[in-house]
Amino acid sequence: MRFLLFFFFAALHASDWPQWLGPQRDGVWRESGIVEKFPEGGPKMLWRVKIGGGYTGPAIANGKVYLMDRQVAANTNVPGNAFARGIIPGTERVLCLDAKTGAQLWEHRYDCTYTMSYSTGPRCTPLVSDGKVWTVGAEGNLFCLDATNGKVMWSHDFKADYGAKTPQWGFAGHPLLDGQRLICLVGGPGSVAMAFDKDTGKEMWRALDAREPGYCPPTMIEAGGTKQLILWHPQAVNSLDPATGKVFWAYPWEVRFGLTVATPRLAGDLLLLSSFYTSSKCFKLDATKPTAALHWEGKSFSEKNTDTLHSLMSTPFIENGHIYGVCSYGQLRCLKLDTGERLWETFAATTGGPPVRWANAFIIKHENRFFLASEQGDLIIAKLTPQGYEELSRAKILKPTTTDPKRAVVWSHPAFANQCVFMRNDEEIVCVSLAK
Repeated sequence: MRFLLFFFFAALHASDWPQWLGPQRDGVWRESGIVEKFPEGGPKMLWRVKIGGGYTGPAIANGKVYLMDRQVAANTNVPGNAFARGIIPGTERVLCLDAKTGAQLWEHRYDCTYTMSYSTGPRCTPLVSDGKVWTVGAEGNLFCLDATNGKVMWSHDFKADYGAKTPQWGFAGHPLLDGQRLICLVGGPGSVAMAFDKDTGKEMWRALDAREPGYCPPTMIEAGGTKQLILWHPQAVNSLDPATGKVFWAYPWEVRFGLTVATPRLAGDLLLLSSFYTSSKCFKLDATKPTAALHWEGKSFSEKNTDTLHSLMSTPFIENGHIYGVCSYGQLRCLKLDTGERLWETFAATTGGPPVRWANAFIIKHENRFFLASEQGDLIIAKLTPQGYEELSRAKILKPTTTDPKRAVVWSHPAFANQCVFMRNDEEIVCVSLAK
């Protein structure tokens, strides 16, 4: 496996889910003793806790749950059109709960006036390691907190400190830890990405100029004999030296409306990126030095007349030379990795019927099957193979509550830990047992 393993998580319990996409940031759940099918009536609900709005997925570490939410100020009018960028007073919160009971252990609350579209709440999954938790709010507030009590250890304001502007859909790049470096998508002159000392917040480097930073999480890979930091902003795919911020290679790519979102995926020497309007590109990485060449690309620039894969928010999964991902109108597709050729598609895991704009399901691998978290609040167990989609079991976990896309959805990535799934909407977070 060519994905870089993040050694700073080695001391954590094997069942933790301490960051975006899990311990190795690859969307794989490695716990054993998990149900093959849900029992009649659905899996057991262990606890549920009321919370506020947010797209932020939870992180689970050392028996605690970390998540963020939004509290709108009293007597505040939220724009009826989710695309509108109003001035919306309120606060953001970082919450810490007991993973076994849901009891609140602490909260960190700060004033945060929203100016972005889709103003439901924060976007970024907390990152937990070595007794600290780092969070990025939707308006660019970066905090390093003591994971035990929530005390602020250091902080930055991306807009005030670095001249960044709030992107249309807020700051959404999940932070990445690489040794001593905390790497964040920031924005501002020369600082699309920045590395901070994880313990002090001191700037270690800044890199790249772009019209806007986009929303794609900083992603670490290992190829060409070295670690490479992949930063995909709406004007180019970039590979950087994570130690210095120096650019190894770059490939121009104009992406409409800033929609670089889905996490890049590496399989062998092929690197896949996928965008809502501008299809997918697959790069072949050199085996001896940090360079890359375009291997194949989709030709469609349409959100409806799509060709390969036009992902919006769901990270594709690559296995045995095949790509599984959700396209622009909810099509769960299988493609050949080497060519981008489409083998099949289905709406069973997303809309259950006709195409719907932005329809989504998050894809998590477990052993020989997948858990799919649909935007309707269902958790699905399914086999995904080149031969097709085989649904094994399905359970309703949450009701969809986010109405930003003019329909009710759940657009928050779940966490899998302690033989449980942790899922949230804009009203509650729940812990559901998936133990066999």
